[in-house]
Amino acid sequence: AMASDAGDGHSTLKRCLGVLRDARNDSEQFAALLLVTKAVKAGELDAKTRRQIFDAIGFTFPNRLLTSRQPPAGCPEHTFRALGLTLLACFCTDPELAGHSQILNKIPTFNDVLVSPCNPDSTSMVDDVYQCLSAVMATARGPRELVTKGTVSALCQAYLNGAYGSDRALTLLLGLLAVAEARCWQRDAPHLLAVLSKLSKDFLKTEDMTKFELCEVLPRFIPLSPPLTQDSQGCECLHRLYKGLADILGSKLSQSQRDPALKLAACLVQACGSEWIPAGSAGSKFLALLVNLACVEVRLTLEEPDPLEVEGKKEVVTACYVLIEMGIQECLREEKPLLEEVQKVQLMRIMEEAFGAVIFYLRQVKQEELQDPFIFASVRILGAWMAEETSSLKQEICELLPFLVHYAKKLFKEGSPAASLLQPELVSTEGSGLLQDALRFLLPGFCHLTAEDRPRDILISEGAPALLCEYFLRLWEVLTSQPRSPTPLTSTEMSLQTACGIFLNLVVTAPDLIRREKTFSSLMELLLKSLPLLLPQKDHLVLAANIATLGLMMARILASSAVLRETQPVKDFFGAAICFLSQAHAAQADPGSEGLAAAVSPAYASAWADVRELWFLGMQALEGCVPLFPCLPQAVLQARWLESLSEFLTRVAPASVDFELVAAFQGVLVELARASQPCRDVILSHHGGEWANLYGMAALEQCLSEQ
Repeated sequence: AMASDAGDGHSTLKRCLGVLRDARNDSEQFAALLLVTKAVKAGELDAKTRRQIFDAIGFTFPNRLLTSRQPPAGCPEHTFRALGLTLLACFCTDPELAGHSQILNKIPTFNDVLVSPCNPDSTSMVDDVYQCLSAVMATARGPRELVTKGTVSALCQAYLNGAYGSDRALTLLLGLLAVAEARCWQRDAPHLLAVLSKLSKDFLKTEDMTKFELCEVLPRFIPLSPPLTQDSQGCECLHRLYKGLADILGSKLSQSQRDPALKLAACLVQACGSEWIPAGSAGSKFLALLVNLACVEVRLTLEEPDPLEVEGKKEVVTACYVLIEMGIQECLREEKPLLEEVQKVQLMRIMEEAFGAVIFYLRQVKQEELQDPFIFASVRILGAWMAEETSSLKQEICELLPFLVHYAKKLFKEGSPAASLLQPELVSTEGSGLLQDALRFLLPGFCHLTAEDRPRDILISEGAPALLCEYFLRLWEVLTSQPRSPTPLTSTEMSLQTACGIFLNLVVTAPDLIRREKTFSSLMELLLKSLPLLLPQKDHLVLAANIATLGLMMARILASSAVLRETQPVKDFFGAAICFLSQAHAAQADPGSEGLAAAVSPAYASAWADVRELWFLGMQALEGCVPLFPCLPQAVLQARWLESLSEFLTRVAPASVDFELVAAFQGVLVELARASQPCRDVILSHHGGEWANLYGMAALEQCLSEQ
């Protein structure tokens, strides 16, 4: 009777809630529940009434329903379960309840419904589960709980089975991947790969608008880690995506069709570089087309910027930047290049035009727009161009330098030490809440520019050297706060090395600036402290070489300053610098004879290509420092370098020591012999006169013969 009285709306519902509270047996409860769930399903309840239902019955009834195995007489097997899920779906419309532990612990039940065969009479149950899962995903704890409790694999199976509601499974998967991509792939890579496999097959074979819709969906299924290229199924997916994109981009397209395709291509580049593009004629044509289209898009959007139009195109232009950066890398690649030389020349010209448009756009940027992530993306890609291409657009880049320095300074000053320097590699148009580190991407370009008079003068007048000193100090903080491990070179360490390159340029070309700018004294102080810490860590040899050489060259200029008084840090630095310089070479067996030959020490061998020039500069700088610092000869004696060098030169075949190395040794030895009688005595007592003659060290011979 009560069930047939549904038309009386809220008054009937209130009676039912009363019955639920006061029911004496299951049949009375069941009758009342039927009416409540009927009202819930009709969708005619407001939030207040739904909350009243929860207050009346709590989680106890739904829990009992979900665990009841015996349905009422004449009812389908899953009747109680369906009623329980309907009530939970009702409760989940309240965000507070959706994140309740009683809902979260039902996630395995929801997953079970998704992967069970769906009969025509159980579709409402599936709808309720999707409603619950959508609500849970919108809560703070929801995504993590869904991933850890196996919902990703359940959604993948539901989608792949193509059963009722599979489109909603895909929507939920997209949502989970958007907020927890790394965790999803760590736990459920095989299931996600199976979905990507299906999507990539659909993408390749479909010939209607679905192809372009899939361009929007697919990027979410391309993980940054683990790389798809390490798995045969992943490689097959990539090949299908390549062929599908080649079909699209080789056709005449509207803008709304081309933009998603460019974004998908950029996503593949971010995840796999150019490895998804096959070698050979077809692959090279596709790569050239891709970069060409990206350059055209950048020019069309940025050359005559209508603020409203640019706003709507920022996402696709940022994707084009990713494709252009790949273009730069491929044009420079010498080993197994994808592009032919003619293609490289053409692409460099086309990219130069695109960068002209980027510079033009950046020159229009207003002060209030500097927080826009798109400005950061534009500066970042320009930094990539400046790092590699030093001859083109020189005039335009010089005119833009004041803006670049101001922009980098603003971001650096406003960023926090850790947040601004420890950030993801990827460019994103989404505001991440963290200020980005623009200097990191500008350093290589600045390194080239400080070697040239005009751009160097502009950088100095804009205050770039002082900013770079502060930045170096901050980077050192970051490096020393990171756990020590023999990992690949970090971006922090790379930036420190590049900054050293800039300072070396300034030391050589603008020594007065080093004396004048107070921040260089702070930098010198840091170099004194950092080298003794860094040198014992063998995996930081290149950075140690940079710091040793820069410190010695700056010490020559700042010899009279307070920071270089003969304190313990100064002595420790010189000791570490001598250690670096003295251990670079060793006597090794010569395969061509029975004797020994001069060779790079095994500890230096793998890094020698990066260290060699710094070592020679360091020797030259040490030579200049010896007359200026009375503690230096003493440090050399303590290190017993003269004895080991004498032994080295005596044991090896003179022909194996090249002229440049002989000159480097002679320069330092002459200054030591002039500055210190004990050094001179050690050289002479170890047959210095003999091997000086043997190696043609005329200046040393003369010095040793003088009284």
